[in-house]
Amino acid sequence: MRNRSANGLQTPDPVRCHGEPAIFRTIANVTANFGLALAGAMLVPALIDLADENPDWKVFVGSSALIGMVCAMIAVATREEKPRFTQRLGFLVTTSVWIFGATVGAIPLYVSSVNLTYAGAFFESMSGLTTTGSTVISGLDALPRGILMWRSLLQWLGGIGIIGMALLILPSLRAGGMALFHMESSDKSDKVLPRINQLTGGLVAAYTALTLTCAIVYTALGMTFFDAVNHAMTTLSTGGYSTHDASMGYFDDNRILAASTLFMILGSLPFVVYIRAFLPRRFHLWRDPQIKLFLLICLVLSLAIAISRRVINGTDFGEALISSTFNLVSIITTTGYASEDFTLWSNAAIGLFFLATFLGGCAGSTAGGIKANRLYILYHLVETNFRRLVRPHAVIRLRYGNSEIAPEGIQTVTIFFFLFFGTLLMGTVLLSMFGLDLITAFSGTLTALANVGPGFGQIIGPAGNFASLPDGALWILSITMLLGRLELVTVLILLFPRTWTE
Repeated sequence: MRNRSANGLQTPDPVRCHGEPAIFRTIANVTANFGLALAGAMLVPALIDLADENPDWKVFVGSSALIGMVCAMIAVATREEKPRFTQRLGFLVTTSVWIFGATVGAIPLYVSSVNLTYAGAFFESMSGLTTTGSTVISGLDALPRGILMWRSLLQWLGGIGIIGMALLILPSLRAGGMALFHMESSDKSDKVLPRINQLTGGLVAAYTALTLTCAIVYTALGMTFFDAVNHAMTTLSTGGYSTHDASMGYFDDNRILAASTLFMILGSLPFVVYIRAFLPRRFHLWRDPQIKLFLLICLVLSLAIAISRRVINGTDFGEALISSTFNLVSIITTTGYASEDFTLWSNAAIGLFFLATFLGGCAGSTAGGIKANRLYILYHLVETNFRRLVRPHAVIRLRYGNSEIAPEGIQTVTIFFFLFFGTLLMGTVLLSMFGLDLITAFSGTLTALANVGPGFGQIIGPAGNFASLPDGALWILSITMLLGRLELVTVLILLFPRTWTE
């Protein structure tokens, strides 16, 4: 935009002329500080490999030193007064940090003994940070423990959200912090704490406490300490990376499946619920209608699959209920664990799992997918329009719990569904150009966009992985995972020229 002087001539807008460098310095500072956090995290798998006398410890130490040195120089060079927070700055920071984090996270995977192409390493890193859980690595049981820990750490960091981590590192952005948190998590709930640093601290505390509790439970049920810690991080993050090729089926214990189901559900509820639990007169679990809808969907679909297995396959109902609930909740919450290949159960089960791939957990949680709040709004939007057809002169307001939904909220949900299914179709077409069959191309795009993990078919189904896909397909899926995790608009808006000219 330009200002007009007294003589009518256009003059450059001083805000735009002098504001752009400050914006990009801020982006560089935030990403550099997050890079420092990742560099520090690399020392954890380095210590594990050093204890195991695995030479990959040098890879993690070298990567940590290089990344830490570069990011420290950038952080110091860009350390100055931050510009006023704007929506455009928020979109840029959000997208930049996620892409930078995946790039940095891929370096030790690429240099290590795993022998991945950079496309494969970037895919694995992006899958971790977006808590998708898709993998190109086979032979997990024989993999160095440092690599396994790094994969789990990526998902644990991605679970709370890279933006939450950046807010802890750079509290100077707290003025725009609530907006950043909304962009990353879609949580539009009211503020439960007055300051963004208090909110962020509460979220991290709840997330950490649940992770520790999950690790203790897993250990008590018979997992080794290493397995328990890794699976606790990837359970609460609803990421699904495992330390074994057989995933949770490796442990062959219904108690572990039941515990995992519980913690996957806890990771898929809005994390503000856990903060409210410690505030007087603030704990109303059922106040948010998406929680009731999410739990109802899990219950109904789990029972439907268990009954179908009992009727069609003759499976014992108790056994069927435990394994069906575990695998179904794993898909709905976009965790991606598997105890067995559920595509072999029956066509009815496959259909229900296909439906579950779209759904997702609650907004404000670590889960991906469409999210229960959008499903709730969409259902009531259809219901309201049907009622208006019957009573055209009636004044019918669309409500979400006790609050009325503004027209902007309805518009946002409608745009999301349009972008979601448009991206799904576009991704399917692009993947098919690499020679993938329709099932692999469609389910691969869907599982990346919904951040679920396993797809369908023999190649990328629960019993397979993405290792055989060409590098071009892996790059497309990596972009799709980013779009899904940041819920499309945050990334796609940067592609519109008016974002930069207005």
